[in-house]
Amino acid sequence: MRKTVIECKNVHKEFISENNEKINVVHNLNLSVGENEFVVLFGPGQCGKTTAMKVMSGLLPATSGSVTVNGKEVTAPGPERGVIYQNTLLFPWMTVMGNVDFGLRCKSLRKAERKERAQYYIDLVGLTGFEKAFPAQLSGGMQQRVGIARAYCIEPTVMFMDEPFGHLDAQTRYLMQEELIRIWEKEKRTIIFITNNIEEAIYLADRIIVLDRCPTSVKCSYKIDFPRPRNYTMPEFLALRKEISEVVKSGLSQENDYE
Repeated sequence: MRKTVIECKNVHKEFISENNEKINVVHNLNLSVGENEFVVLFGPGQCGKTTAMKVMSGLLPATSGSVTVNGKEVTAPGPERGVIYQNTLLFPWMTVMGNVDFGLRCKSLRKAERKERAQYYIDLVGLTGFEKAFPAQLSGGMQQRVGIARAYCIEPTVMFMDEPFGHLDAQTRYLMQEELIRIWEKEKRTIIFITNNIEEAIYLADRIIVLDRCPTSVKCSYKIDFPRPRNYTMPEFLALRKEISEVVKSGLSQENDYE
């Protein structure tokens, strides 16, 4: 049985609009994630997935409830929690090496040690030979590899990934999914991955947590037992895709009926 790394208890998040109205985005979110588990948060667009992730990572405070990582309450961002976005937010004036070792500069590490660790993760993501390249000289997929290497380089306990491949073309997206699984299997981390692409969710996850429409909460979850590497045309893949799609569709239909 996996050790629990992330635990959300009755997490609620609301915002105040310009008209001073309360907008509920996350409601009574309860979930736990095990050590080195690859969990995908899946749900319809604008359901509150990113807000839930920001609360879990410490980028936003919960209105009520609690989030803990390794038993310690999350109240602010921390180095044990890495975050990767769809937009990699690389520093355009820095090389690949400069971007990857940036997070290590606030640690009391010798320059040679920083470079050695950064080089390891550059090699891990398949960018050997591009250490001196600038982001503008790289493809979208290569830029995302730099983002992954940078996040891994600070050696966090948990990695939060918010639709990191959403802006890539279909072929590059598929290749990056393969690469992410390869990297994760070599350098295990607890990963929370957000997507609204059902095929991507099934291809990557140990477990899929389906979120309800906004204000979001856990609707149901699916443990993915079939082995990797996975194939989009596997009968069990297609059956699970159909089941989850119908669950999500039924929620949207209920919302339309209500309106």
